Amino acid sequence: MNAGRFISLEGGEGAGKSTLAAGLAKALQALGIPVICTREPGGTPLAERVRAVVLERGDEVIDLTAETLLMFAARSIHLANRIRPALAAGHWVICDRFTDATYAYQGAGRGVPLPLIDSLAEAVQQGTWPDRTLLLDLPVEEGMRRAKRRGGPEDRFEAEHTAFFTRVRDAYRQRAAAEPTRFRVLDATLPPEPLLAVALDSLAEWLPTP
Repeated sequence: MNAGRFISLEGGEGAGKSTLAAGLAKALQALGIPVICTREPGGTPLAERVRAVVLERGDEVIDLTAETLLMFAARSIHLANRIRPALAAGHWVICDRFTDATYAYQGAGRGVPLPLIDSLAEAVQQGTWPDRTLLLDLPVEEGMRRAKRRGGPEDRFEAEHTAFFTRVRDAYRQRAAAEPTRFRVLDATLPPEPLLAVALDSLAEWLPTP
């Protein structure tokens, strides 16, 4: 059985993660690689219910600690029921966001203490991290313009201001610089096809040779 690979896609709002995930899945499947696409928070029916609690804009306040705990509760469910079983079966997992998003959004964006995130990541993940993280880097203003073009009501994160998303972007770039073996930074201003080509090249070491 071929080894499963865990690939996470990270980036701010409007970076094009969903489009890239679909393109990667199609390309990998054409190479005979079994793939599942998933997302965080969510990825399973129960974890999606937790996602709804996190994202919905309601009357009750979700404080910083509660938000972070909910993210890791959904992640624990996701890992146990979808990610780890898929990897064990030799599938590739393409995940739209993972724990780097918690460090960027809750840590840098919201100001949640990093030691809290560190301790939850250790307890929940037990060493499970992506084999490769593709960071779709995009200027904040462009990302916000793209997100607004999608239409529909804004969730609790999409409604945030420019300074918040600037902190998120800076945190992502810092994490990528600190872990160059795992991260690849992609220029998300590229059109979808060239971006997909760069993404596939960043995974070339694990792809079957012709």
